[in-house]
Amino acid sequence: MSKVSSDITVTAVNGVRLGLPLAIAAAFAFGMSGAWARGLIDAGWTPGAAVTARIWVAALVLLIPTILSLRGRWGLLRRNAGMILAYGLLAVTATQLFYFQAVAVMDVGLALLIEYTAPVAVLLWLWVRRGERPTRRSIIGAAIAFVGLVLMLDILTGADVNVAGILWALGAMVGAATYFVLSAKVDTGLPPIALAGSGLLLGAFGLTAAGAIGVLPIRWTTDDIAYRFGSVPWFVPVLAMGVVATALAYLLGIASTRMLGSRLASFVALAEVVAALLFGWLLLGQLPDLLQALGGVLVLVGVVVVKLGEPVAPEFIEPVPPVRNVYDESSQGEH
Repeated sequence: MSKVSSDITVTAVNGVRLGLPLAIAAAFAFGMSGAWARGLIDAGWTPGAAVTARIWVAALVLLIPTILSLRGRWGLLRRNAGMILAYGLLAVTATQLFYFQAVAVMDVGLALLIEYTAPVAVLLWLWVRRGERPTRRSIIGAAIAFVGLVLMLDILTGADVNVAGILWALGAMVGAATYFVLSAKVDTGLPPIALAGSGLLLGAFGLTAAGAIGVLPIRWTTDDIAYRFGSVPWFVPVLAMGVVATALAYLLGIASTRMLGSRLASFVALAEVVAALLFGWLLLGQLPDLLQALGGVLVLVGVVVVKLGEPVAPEFIEPVPPVRNVYDESSQGEH
């Protein structure tokens, strides 16, 4: 019995050791997208063009992994068509489009912080729609996040507030909340990579159609894109957004969630905000002032408290084989 317990403990530790770096890498990959997109937008790209390019590149990169993950089970796509539709158009496409619209007129880090109040929105939605009363801890967390949001937007100092940017960021928050709600659904048998890949492909076709009929303004330029460190060809930020900040980020995120479990992985994902602030400074020279930084910290603290107040559901964490040393193997052979 002690040997079994020891193996389970080592397996869990190995899962965290492998999963934690992957989760942090995924958060930093996701976090760089806004800064790259802002450079494109400042050069003359519309947010619609930037997000369409990002999603098309990511969808094509994930196409083969998506097909392989399905293993010929095409019926899974048909049975989960509604979920894929909601995921592709709302959780993926709308979230990214609204976020890019927000970063076009406000700092990257602030826009993402507003989006990351999504757990508070989910809390309110579950309360109003399903009657699931939040815990006291969750209510306290929501209040902390609200105070942080007020400080972050400089409302108390009378500073000019970009209402359009805030509304776009709130739209991205609703899309992110949709993602959390869909992620909480029971297992449908659809592999996570297949959900991400099919959702991205659906979103890419949807954005292209919207641009073709004139609903979504899509304009771009092949001029070099200027960043704080210098200018780069237009395809550099496009590939950075599509390959690294989307396709690779999804793959790393899915792998880390399997090792850490969704609860721990969701906490580590908050590092995306830190990454957005870092890349906003490195690529664009954007830095929040002291009051905004304090507000951002309170928003993150509030979100953490909200998530700590959520009921813990049992979940399966994919086992990682324990690392065995030579002494263990030789000692077993002697017995």
